[in-house]
Amino acid sequence: MDAILLEYAWVLLVLIVLEGLLAADNAVVMAVMVKHLPPVQQKRALFYGLLGAFVLRFAALFMITFLVNFWQIQALGAAYLLFICFKHLYDHWKKKNQEEEVEEKQGSGFWMTVFKVELADLAFAIDSMLAAVALAVTLPEIGNFHVGGINGGQFAVMFLGGIIGLVIMRFAAQWFVKILQSYPSLETAAFLIVGWVGVKLLVLTLAHPKVAILEEHFPHSTTWKMTFWIVLVVLAVGGYLVGVRNKKKLDATE
Repeated sequence: MDAILLEYAWVLLVLIVLEGLLAADNAVVMAVMVKHLPPVQQKRALFYGLLGAFVLRFAALFMITFLVNFWQIQALGAAYLLFICFKHLYDHWKKKNQEEEVEEKQGSGFWMTVFKVELADLAFAIDSMLAAVALAVTLPEIGNFHVGGINGGQFAVMFLGGIIGLVIMRFAAQWFVKILQSYPSLETAAFLIVGWVGVKLLVLTLAHPKVAILEEHFPHSTTWKMTFWIVLVVLAVGGYLVGVRNKKKLDATE
């Protein structure tokens, strides 16, 4: 029994790290989506976004065996994240190449922003629970009770990992918003990261058994995971260094 508990503890630790990384993805997207709102509304939108993330992850935990059949949810999430990434890049290029200053377009209203955040949360909830299931099913079953088609012991590990991931997301989302406010030039890097996360959801969609364009296990392969995180880190570090440099130039001219 001690060996089984030790195995559970190890998988829980790995799952906490994994859920923390997935929560960071979700937090970046959330921060970018609410950035255009006034500060007070930003906090409210983040609160609703985090509440939605909790509810949707909890629901996905019970319904993952059902939701996994709907590849269209992740496809929609991927399409939306890629759309807002390319739209930002196009608007930025258009503004830069026009002689006259382009008036900033007003972003979505408060409730529309919350709605968009919740749509993204749904795609991330499925991604999170799929990753949790992939780890949890490697554990030996404890007891003979099941929740949502998953052994009770395995379910408990998934639940704890998901909750800790949400706690990480809560602080990460607020931190990302502050970073974007302090370094406005980081916005483009943030949108590139959003687009890259959209590519990750697209890969998951293409590897779905009902789509089968990519091999089913490819999204969970070491090669793809390493590629994803290396590119994400390069985008984040490169964007941060450019942001710091631009802020120093701006401070020097003031």
